[in-house]
Amino acid sequence: MLLIIKQKANEDTLRIISEDLDGYIKVVVDIKRKILSAGGKLHVDGESLLLKDGSKQVDLWGAGIDLETNEIDFDSMINLRPAQANPSREVLDQSIRKDMEAIIRSLLK
Repeated sequence: MLLIIKQKANEDTLRIISEDLDGYIKVVVDIKRKILSAGGKLHVDGESLLLKDGSKQVDLWGAGIDLETNEIDFDSMINLRPAQANPSREVLDQSIRKDMEAIIRSLLK
């Protein structure tokens, strides 16, 4: 299930959004609004959900969190943005990564 998370998720919400990928949650973080979409199988679906909710493309970055190991990765096809100096699936800007991690940890852990 794919949801927009605007406040700290409870255990039931974490269970629901982690079912699609068995304990791994794909997230799309809006670094300006400090919210995220979580769940589903494709980052592009979370990106679309946030765009419909008023987010701007330039502020959206894809990542994932493994609930068992608590590790966050910053890898997604939606991160390929040469025009924003990010020619990789991996988020290269350490400042953006830091913001993403803080938002993910505050809402999902």
